[in-house]
Amino acid sequence: MKRDPRSGKVGLIGTGMVGSSFAYCLMQSGLVSDLVLIDADRGRAEGEAMDLNHGLAFVRPMTIRAGEYADLTDAKVVVITAGANQRPGQSRLDLLQRNAAVIRDVVPKITAVCPETTIVVATNPVDILTQIAEDVAALPAGRVLGSGTTLDTARLRFLLGGHYAVDPRSVHAYVVAEHGDSALALWSMANVAGVRLEDFVSGSGRGYDRPALDAIFEQVRKAAYEIIQRKGSTYYAIGLALLSVVEAILRDQHTVLTVCSTMRGRLGLEGIALSLPSIVGASGIEAVLEIPMSDEERDGFRRSAAILSERLAELG
Repeated sequence: MKRDPRSGKVGLIGTGMVGSSFAYCLMQSGLVSDLVLIDADRGRAEGEAMDLNHGLAFVRPMTIRAGEYADLTDAKVVVITAGANQRPGQSRLDLLQRNAAVIRDVVPKITAVCPETTIVVATNPVDILTQIAEDVAALPAGRVLGSGTTLDTARLRFLLGGHYAVDPRSVHAYVVAEHGDSALALWSMANVAGVRLEDFVSGSGRGYDRPALDAIFEQVRKAAYEIIQRKGSTYYAIGLALLSVVEAILRDQHTVLTVCSTMRGRLGLEGIALSLPSIVGASGIEAVLEIPMSDEERDGFRRSAAILSERLAELG
């Protein structure tokens, strides 16, 4: 019998809008018994803990507290959302220099007190920062992963569901590579209930229309920019995406998610983290799936890798 995951502890580094949204989702899920909030601004972490605690009468009992890195001992998962946020007009890669310093600072503090944990990185640019975190942590392969394109994939499923008038949960389509401007949709394997989009016809008679699909994916690419322009930042959906990753780890679900991890020879790539559908369970990433791609998709994936590798090299 698997151990009750509620006996576990989760740590959160960074209690800004993304971190606090994840904490709120986690509180409602009933997954854990102990959540430790850590922030460079101790008062911010304390305020979030107070606010969340005032809602505990409506959910399952748990402990939520502001703490220090020493309080992460025995944490099963530590989620990192700390760092500068994307501002209007900025790309995720524009945040690189500042947030790389954050990752290099916090990761050793995590592994010093809980070397058996799994680290989930959500700070942007998440692909490069996941690579840096993995290098710094020196944990076994799979135990450092990034939220990657989990949110992009959810956005694509939502928009395709609207396009074909079907439940997004019945849409199976992946966004891979960078969580950013060079991301790409794997149209060659996208399907609704197992029927490839090239063959699918909706109840209203809507069939395959590649220009329409490309326009939908352009909405996915621009979604963060559009939201940031209107409300300053994005946080609800990524909070839920992070919950799905953490739940897969705590419950050992073996869930397929488009998280990012270091390429180790896959598609001829090494030393850069990118997103591909991966099996996520108790040990983090248990396997990165061999996904069939068209020649066009392979080329796009490699272009994305080249962009990220160049920016990573600039950090020195």
